[in-house]
Amino acid sequence: MQRLTDDAAAARLRRLAQLPEFSPRLWLRRLVFWGGAVLVSGIAIGFARLADIAVALGDRLMIGSLWLAVLLPPAGFALSVLLTQRVFPGAQGSGIPQTIAAMRMTKLENVNVVLAVRIALGKVALTLLGLVCGASIGREGPTVQIGAAIMHGLGRLVRLPNVEVVRSVILAGGAAGIAAAFNTPLAGIVFAIEELSHSFEARTSGNVLTAVIIAGITTLAIAGNYTYFGVTSAQLQIGEGWFIAVLLCGVCGGIAGGVFSFLLVEIPGGLSGRPARLLARHPIAFAACCGAVVAILGLASAGATYGTGYAQARGVVEGTQHMASWFFLQKLAATVASYLSGMPGGIFAPPLAVGAGLGQWLSGLIPQAPASAVVLLGMVGYFSGVVQAPITSFVIVTEMTDNQQMTVPLMATAMIGFAVSRLICRRPIYEALSVRFLSAMEPGQ
Repeated sequence: MQRLTDDAAAARLRRLAQLPEFSPRLWLRRLVFWGGAVLVSGIAIGFARLADIAVALGDRLMIGSLWLAVLLPPAGFALSVLLTQRVFPGAQGSGIPQTIAAMRMTKLENVNVVLAVRIALGKVALTLLGLVCGASIGREGPTVQIGAAIMHGLGRLVRLPNVEVVRSVILAGGAAGIAAAFNTPLAGIVFAIEELSHSFEARTSGNVLTAVIIAGITTLAIAGNYTYFGVTSAQLQIGEGWFIAVLLCGVCGGIAGGVFSFLLVEIPGGLSGRPARLLARHPIAFAACCGAVVAILGLASAGATYGTGYAQARGVVEGTQHMASWFFLQKLAATVASYLSGMPGGIFAPPLAVGAGLGQWLSGLIPQAPASAVVLLGMVGYFSGVVQAPITSFVIVTEMTDNQQMTVPLMATAMIGFAVSRLICRRPIYEALSVRFLSAMEPGQ
């Protein structure tokens, strides 16, 4: 009897050992990816600090010297595009469209090219170069591609079994990149669902949630519990001011964001004839011209349009800085010129600065509402108009400002901004850019 009992216990243990949850190979993969999430977070924090140094260096060089303010942006833009084409082909652009395209590629060799570690390192270096030269670009988009590249590289190391698992790992890396870049774990999850994958599948949810949680914990451990744009206690009571502010910020933000997206989506693909041939033959000269535009805007704004716009947005949100009335238009134009140049750099952070400037300008037209509240509404309205991802927009602004009192008006403004933007630019910007990139990598897809 004892022997039968022992045999039954042994058989039960063997069956338990055969379950996927106890597979040594599965646990090895989990440990590797958990380590990858920590690595993504550490690189995102380091990248953020280097970006701040690059912006400060650029400001010191150009604000202190008229000649450098005139010559550095055109020369830097031309050099960045030259290095992109000759040394780091595939590093151009934001990084988010490339990550979306990588998840849709059918050929793993193309995924390996787009998410190569070499390309990720090149994107970091060239983004920093652009910031030194005054480009109106962000680091968050590149951080998404870097996070996806790290996770994909680790996936190749442990030999993932199929394409679906590869895609889920890329998605997790991109989400971890956003969570670590902004210190916004919830926004990282929402961004992965709404923007990167456009769906939520049970097979990928565990990877995404785990990567974001680990990246968030690592960010807290290294950088502390900071808020990206500081803390604001702005509130907006229900009433006439509530409705006017939400409607005006949503409509104006949607129009401005839709125009911005339309320019970035349609200009590169809409050129034909002689302009298209000139651009194809002289991309370095075109980049220098874009740099000249950024230089002019920088001089006109006393340097306010240089860099990510992080400092300006934070000052406006916290009420410690008042920007010129036309700052949001100048920053919008500088971001368009920077992206169209073909240099690497994201478009995630600059729209937040544009939106903050728009909100500050609109606050003078809405005396019934507190100016600090209108700033947040302008930020979320414009950002939602640009990315056409309303849930991500209000979640990320809420987390970045540590303000839950404004949740409902932020949600309403984001939805209005999204709806108005779709009337101007029918395709979401990241979706459209990813389709263009994918068609170049895999014609016929």
